[in-house]
Amino acid sequence: MKKTIFKETPNIETLYKELKRVKHNKRYLTVIKSTVYTLITVAAIAVLVATLLLPVLQIYGSSMTPTLNDGEIVFSLKTGKFEQGDVVAFYYNNKILIKRVICEAGDWVDIDKDGTVYVNSVRLNEPYITDKALGLCDIELPYQVPDGKIFVMGDHRESSVDSRNTAIGCISEEQIVGKILFRVWPVKGIGKIN
Repeated sequence: MKKTIFKETPNIETLYKELKRVKHNKRYLTVIKSTVYTLITVAAIAVLVATLLLPVLQIYGSSMTPTLNDGEIVFSLKTGKFEQGDVVAFYYNNKILIKRVICEAGDWVDIDKDGTVYVNSVRLNEPYITDKALGLCDIELPYQVPDGKIFVMGDHRESSVDSRNTAIGCISEEQIVGKILFRVWPVKGIGKIN
């Protein structure tokens, strides 16, 4: 003899609660999917902006002290216009170097033995350096910057290898990663780069 098991039929209230639970689960999954897609989109946009428009760079070495120190993190802005005194990052031998723009194409640069810099026979006001030095200079001075090039120097003149040395020389605008604008790390140093 076969036993027949009768299940209790759910009442309206139980059906309503189950329907509400199923709808809640569907909404929950929709919100989760939407949140994940939004986060992925925001992350992709942040990576594109950081790569194409505002590269984030970490400072290595001491060639820009006291302006920038080893380990600091900075934002740069990709731009095509640079002025005397701007701090720029540029590619050199698969590395990114950071130096200060001293003068542009067609300008004459001269540096005396004590490290005072002259551009077109006018002494350059450089409040950002603490010690002047001729440094590692092997170019013939006065020196005229070639067309399409920029003459750059590090703020720590004694140890910086820059446009004063033929190993690096003047840089072209195609080499430039961007103009350094803002320090974001360490926290106590957050601010605009001068």
